[in-house]
Amino acid sequence: MSIHRHGDDIKTRHTAAARDLTASGQRDAPVEIVDYDPTWPDRFADEHARLQALLPDAEVHHIGSTAVRGLAAKPVIDVMALVEDLDPPIPALVEQGGYAYPAAYNMTLDRRRWLCRPSAEHRTHHLHLILDRPLLDRHLRFRDRLRADQGLRDRYAALKLDLAARHPTDREAYTAAKSAFVEQNSC
Repeated sequence: MSIHRHGDDIKTRHTAAARDLTASGQRDAPVEIVDYDPTWPDRFADEHARLQALLPDAEVHHIGSTAVRGLAAKPVIDVMALVEDLDPPIPALVEQGGYAYPAAYNMTLDRRRWLCRPSAEHRTHHLHLILDRPLLDRHLRFRDRLRADQGLRDRYAALKLDLAARHPTDREAYTAAKSAFVEQNSC
C-alpha cells in the first residue's frame, strides 16, 4: 500500500478532482516548489491549536516536506490526524475551520479523507484524516528519515523539483511520480 496512493486508481482520482474543481468554479493550484520557510513549523503549531477544538480526540501531526527543516517544498502545511471516525468531523471542519471538502475526490478514497484550506485554488493547508495507525507511522518514519539524513533530503528535493517542472499543472501526476521514492524510504 503506497504512502500516497493507498491502492486508489489514479485516473479515477484525477477525474474526480477535475469534477470538484469544475463544480467550485476554481482552477487547481499549480505545483510549485519553494525554498524552506522557517515559519512553517509555527504555521503548523497555529493550525494544530485551531484543530484541537474541531478534532478534540484526534492525534495530529505535521507531515510532509514542510515538516523537514531545510527541505524545499510546496508551500502547503500538511497535517495528518488519526481519528476514530472519518465523516463526523467534516461539517465542522468546513463550516468552522474554513476547509474545503472535495466530495467527488473523497469518494475515491478508502479509509481516509482529504481537505484543503482555504480552497483548491489557493492552498495553505492540507488535512489528511485517517483511521490507520500504520499509515500514520509510515508518514512519520519518512518525515523523520528526511530530518535525519541530509543526502536523502537532497535527493528528495531534486526529485520534487524535477517532477514539478514536468507536472506543473497536474498535482495527481506529481504525487504519483514521487510515490515510489516515498514508499522505498518509509519502510
